[in-house]
Amino acid sequence: MTRQVFLAWQDPKRRRWHPIGRLQTNGRRFVFVYTRGALEAQDPGCFTPLAAFPDLHRVYQSEKLFPLFANRLMPSSRPDYPDFLRWLDVAELDAAPLVILARSGGQRATDTLEVFPSPEKTTSGVYETRFFVHGLSHMPKESLQRAEQLKPGEPLLLMRDFQNPYDANALALRTAESVPGDLHLLGYGPRYLCGELLKLMAASPDPPLVTVERVNLSPAPVQLRILCHLRMKWADGFAPFSGDEYQPIIGDDKADSRRVA
Repeated sequence: MTRQVFLAWQDPKRRRWHPIGRLQTNGRRFVFVYTRGALEAQDPGCFTPLAAFPDLHRVYQSEKLFPLFANRLMPSSRPDYPDFLRWLDVAELDAAPLVILARSGGQRATDTLEVFPSPEKTTSGVYETRFFVHGLSHMPKESLQRAEQLKPGEPLLLMRDFQNPYDANALALRTAESVPGDLHLLGYGPRYLCGELLKLMAASPDPPLVTVERVNLSPAPVQLRILCHLRMKWADGFAPFSGDEYQPIIGDDKADSRRVA
C-alpha cells in the first residue's frame, strides 16, 4: 500500500516543477510537511505557502485526508467511478486515497499542483513504478493514432531530450520500432521521475525496461491514455528522492504540530 506521496508545484512563468511537500499516512492519521523544495521555489519570489497549509515550519496532522488532497479524488458515488479505477488499473479493494493520488497525479485544471509517489524496491531488488505518459496531447495526430494501437506488454524506449527548454532531464518515450518505420514519439516520462531515473541509470549497468501496462481509449482523458510499467535493477546505495529538495524543512520530532480536523 502506498504510504507516502510528494506534492509538486509548477512555476507558471518558468514552467519548472518544484517538490514542495510530503504527505504520509500510517493508516490512522495523515501527516503533511513542507520540503526544502518549497524554499527553493520561493527564491524567484513566485511560490507562497498554500492556503490549506499557511506555515512552512509546521507539521500538519489529521485523522482525515486533508481537503486539498481529498478534493483531488473522484467521488466513489459518481457513475463513472468504476471506469476511473479501471483506467488507473487499481482494484476497488486497493483504492485507498494515497494509492489513487499516486497513480492519477491528482491534477486539476484550476491549479498548478501535482501528486507523485516514491518508487518502490521489490523483494527481488528491482526498482519498479507505474506512470502515465505525459504530453501526448501535444504530439502529432499520428502519435495519438499509434497510441490507440498499443498493446499491453509492448515495449517502449526512453530517449534523452537534451535541448528541452523546460526540463534538462526530460526523457521522451517512443515506440520500439518492432516493424520497420514504426517510429512514433508518444510523449514524455513524468518530470518527477526523469532526474531519478538518470541517477539510477548512471549507477546501474542494466537499462530500464518500459512496457505498456494498459491503453485507455476515449472517453478516458488523454492524460490517462497510456499506463506504463517501468522496471530496472536497484543499484547499490541508491535512495529515491534523497536530494535536499525532498527533505522536510523541519523534522517531525521538532515541529510544533497542528491537528487539522
